[in-house]
Amino acid sequence: MTLRLRDKKHQAILDAAIDTFRQQGYELTSMDQIAATANVSKRTVYNHFPSKEKLFAEILMHLWERSAASIDFQYQPTVSLAKQLHAMLLNKLNFLADTTFLDLARMAMAELIHRPDRAQEIVCRMNEKEGGLGGWIRSAIEHQQLKPVDVDFAAMQLEGLVKSFAFWPQVTMGQPIPTTEMREKIALSAVTMFLTHYAISPVALDLDQE
Repeated sequence: MTLRLRDKKHQAILDAAIDTFRQQGYELTSMDQIAATANVSKRTVYNHFPSKEKLFAEILMHLWERSAASIDFQYQPTVSLAKQLHAMLLNKLNFLADTTFLDLARMAMAELIHRPDRAQEIVCRMNEKEGGLGGWIRSAIEHQQLKPVDVDFAAMQLEGLVKSFAFWPQVTMGQPIPTTEMREKIALSAVTMFLTHYAISPVALDLDQE
């Protein structure tokens, strides 16, 4: 089997697993169902993933990487902090409006609460990577645009300003996804609160006038 064909089958299995886990949850999903959905043999599934737990873990990592990629912006010294942060957060909010992602996140959290041992490996792997917000904040500090703060703490605060409106209510309470107008309002408010507190110098927050 060529590498390209193997990669295609690997992705087909992941896609099938995501779809099946999303619809049925972890416990009701079988490797047989995933194989049938991916149109491959059960043996092929096990050749790629030795167990359902390993497959589930890779899906969780896939979710995290997609989330991190949505805010993986490089710091730009020539662009205002407000414009950069606004673009990052709006991109993040638009990503969090993806119903497939929210369904999988809901299922993943429910399963990890039920079986926290399944979270150990994924949490360790996540901690090995720096999130986009943290990297951006660190660069802004190095360029003396933000106060020297605990980067992880500040990044978590910023995540909270967004996810308290556009993730947790949808995942835990089934609330509607924020509209485009509401996502804009959330982003602007988060930018204002964050930069008012952490920017070294007063910054222009009216993006239309920058």
